[in-house]
Amino acid sequence: MPFLFGIRIIIIYNQEESGFDGFGRIAFRRLERTEMQSETKKILESVQNGSVSVDEALVRLKTQPFDDLGYAKVDLHREIRQGVPEVIYGAGKTPEQIVGIMDAMLKNGQKQILITRFSKEAADTVSKTCPITYRENARLGYYGSIPNPDGIGTVVVATGGTSDIPVAEEAALTAEFFGNRVVRLFDVGVAGLHRLLAHKEEIMSASVIIAVAGMEGALASVIGGLADCPVIAVPTSVGYGAAFGGLSALLSMLNSCASGVSVVNIDNGFGAGYLANMINHMEAKK
Repeated sequence: MPFLFGIRIIIIYNQEESGFDGFGRIAFRRLERTEMQSETKKILESVQNGSVSVDEALVRLKTQPFDDLGYAKVDLHREIRQGVPEVIYGAGKTPEQIVGIMDAMLKNGQKQILITRFSKEAADTVSKTCPITYRENARLGYYGSIPNPDGIGTVVVATGGTSDIPVAEEAALTAEFFGNRVVRLFDVGVAGLHRLLAHKEEIMSASVIIAVAGMEGALASVIGGLADCPVIAVPTSVGYGAAFGGLSALLSMLNSCASGVSVVNIDNGFGAGYLANMINHMEAKK
């Protein structure tokens, strides 16, 4: 039972036949949804029908799983393993390094690239070499186009206040980039609870909700008490002194009395959007 870079492939032979046509069937696990995964499946199906030899398929599947640029080792097989290609974390990287990483990704067939924590100055420099779309309010850029939604439902992104929107936009755009329909509910915090209750239909029909709030972070618990879907709480660093840069909201969310609330790190809109995408694309495994 071979293992290729974390993907288990089970091959069952039909002993009544011979040669490459003698494969009874190939059961694939975790080879779904993405184009790169589909390409892997095509290689294995070629083995099944005899148009590609086992040795040739192994060589193609064992193509270097990362590209070593010296300053970065670009993970070329992440989409095969996890269903989503590597994302570039822009903070701390020079524009030249970002361009180099993007170039490695594009040369290896990646058609869309997401860059988070990306300053406008860096984006302006990168855009001279690579055509990217930049969203300044989310500090996020991307190469390629945002696909049509193909998730099982809707991702709702709600904020406590207007000051939380930059983190919320990072979450919303991340979810959209990975093929999710997103509904934004901004400034619906507990200081005016009627604003949130005016959106009961969106909340109760969502597949997953991202609740973004600073200060005391109560929004996640309130939404968790209304919704029947997973709630991802994102504490933000918005608030006065005793908010401790988001620590107060983080602890409040971790101590939520509402069931079904999970919490990501302070200001981690990307992490919330990524997790929401995974939830919104889950299928029952038999």
